[in-house]
This record gives sequence, structure tokens and C-alpha cells, in this order.
Amino acid sequence: MSESTDNYLKAIYSLSSKQAKGVSTSALSEKMNTKASSVTDMMVKLSERGLVKYERYRGASLTSKGAKVAMSIVRRHRLWEVFLVDKLNFNWDEVHFIAEQLEHVESLELTDRLEEFLGFPQFDPHGDPIPNKKGQLPKSVKLHSLDKLNPGQTAKLVAVDDSSDEFLQHLQRIDIKLGSEFAVINLYPFDQSIEILLRKKTITLSHRSTQNMLVQILR
Repeated sequence: MSESTDNYLKAIYSLSSKQAKGVSTSALSEKMNTKASSVTDMMVKLSERGLVKYERYRGASLTSKGAKVAMSIVRRHRLWEVFLVDKLNFNWDEVHFIAEQLEHVESLELTDRLEEFLGFPQFDPHGDPIPNKKGQLPKSVKLHSLDKLNPGQTAKLVAVDDSSDEFLQHLQRIDIKLGSEFAVINLYPFDQSIEILLRKKTITLSHRSTQNMLVQILR
């Protein structure tokens, strides 16, 4: 597999997890930051290789063969992110670009040994599930975006829906990370911001932030 093929398969996997229908050329074009015509050319090539089902105007979806390849790429990427954070002390906003390079190392033995060395982690530093060597995802608790909670509820941050450097750095600046537990104090209807109590400190979060914070409700 070429890096370009890997990147397209991973992009289709990512986009298809958020929608039931085929992934559109325009959505892939935006995610891959390339022209729609280039996306169409690649979809035809991947379809000929049996990795993608593609129909013009109906979008693209992974075949079972393509899904298997995509899951292996995702597995490598997320394991490398865990390694970079847990073993090399990178911050969670620093690892995505490095993992993008490391994910193309296709050695199955290396991936299996890395997983074992890390203690078989089930989630990456952003809370995304890590497929095992059979392509199976771990069972996860029911998650809610923070903007759906009500005053008086307590929750734990389990994942983020926006893993951009800017958002992760923003959370880091206000001392919020995966595993942080807090109570919702107030909701402000005017701008839909939310006030939380975190370690005896009051923090006001914008609606955009709370939409991208996925939490487990504790009570």
C-alpha cells in the first residue's frame, strides 16, 4: 500500500463512521485537502483494487477488504499516539502529525509487539477506541456531548470530537484532560456557554467547546 492509499482509506473510514450513506467526493476532497477530480481518480483506482465501492453521485464506502486495511492503519496510528504520550511524554496535541508518519510502517510483528509493550491499551490519548489485531473495537460506555448536560450533573471527560491542535491546547491551558471529573453548575441560554466546577475551580466553557467534549455521566 502507498501512503496515499492508506490516507484515503483512513479518511473514508473516519467519515463513514459519522454518516450512514456513502462518503461524498466533496467531503473527501475537503478532508484530504485536494481537488474533487483527484478524489474521483483515486476512488476509481481503489474500486479496481477491490478496496472501495464507488458510484458517481452516490459516494464511496469500504469493502470488507478495504475496511480491514483501514482498521489496521487506524490501529497503528492510535497505538503510536499512546506510545508517544505515555512513553516519550509528548502532549496530546503534539502526537497526531508524528503518528501520521509512523502509521505507514506496515510490520504486523512490530505493531503486535508495540501493543503488548503498551499493555494492550483500548483507547488513544484523545479517547478514540483502538482496534485489536482482529479489527474489533473495545466496548465503550455511553457518551454524551457536554452541552447536553444539566446543572447538578457530574461527568468525566472520556473523549474529544475535535482533536485539532488548537482545541487540545485550549483544554490544556484550562487544565482539562481525559479523565477530568467536574460538576455542571450553570447553563447560560444567551450564548449556550456552560459553567463547571473542576477541582474547586470555576470554569466557563463556550458552546463550541462543550459540543466537542464527550463525557460519561457519573450522576
